[in-house]
Amino acid sequence: MNKWIWVVFLVILSACVETENPRTDFGQDFQPLRVGLFWIYEVDETIVFGEGDEEHSTYFLRDQIEYSFQNAAGEEVFVVKREKSEDLDFWVGQGNYSLQIRRNALIRQFENQKTVPLVFPVETGKSWDAMVYNSSNPDEYRVSFMGNVTVGEQTFQRSVKILQEEDDDEITFRDNRYEVFTRGIGMVEQYYEVFTYCSRNDCLGEMIVNSGRKTHLKISVYGG
Repeated sequence: MNKWIWVVFLVILSACVETENPRTDFGQDFQPLRVGLFWIYEVDETIVFGEGDEEHSTYFLRDQIEYSFQNAAGEEVFVVKREKSEDLDFWVGQGNYSLQIRRNALIRQFENQKTVPLVFPVETGKSWDAMVYNSSNPDEYRVSFMGNVTVGEQTFQRSVKILQEEDDDEITFRDNRYEVFTRGIGMVEQYYEVFTYCSRNDCLGEMIVNSGRKTHLKISVYGG
């Protein structure tokens, strides 16, 4: 009898310990937010203006958190300055965007549109509506992978791949998008490939691209 009383006591004690020590690590450092942090990306881009008319370029983007402020809701908002360079020496401003945490969700406001690229805690298979703060149609993002990733010549541990879209009907459009975040660093890779195919009767189904863009960002340098 005493044995079973002891077992029950241990179960109750374990439950109390879990209650008194709730989860505190939600993985918000997958996107660190601190004034002074910066990220430099190598960019490979192809823009298609029409059939047989495309432009390919390589360049660098530098994102740096310049300052933060409190909004009307008392939330801290971090303002990121984006610059572009062809040679890593001369940089040209490309505007700003903002990052903030709200109810365990990372919100990115870019070109007047708010998206949710991450939700916390980060768990494989978790999905959410990235457009929840917009009036546009829902867009489901999903955590498709957690572990080590290789970006360019660098390998990053404790990383997560967010699959934004993976669709190609091979007739009218192709839409492949994802981002990769690493704990303690932030976004280390971004892939955007959205094209439309020629839909005329003489080319329907031939997957001839007539418009769209492919932009691939890979982290080069980071710090702050």
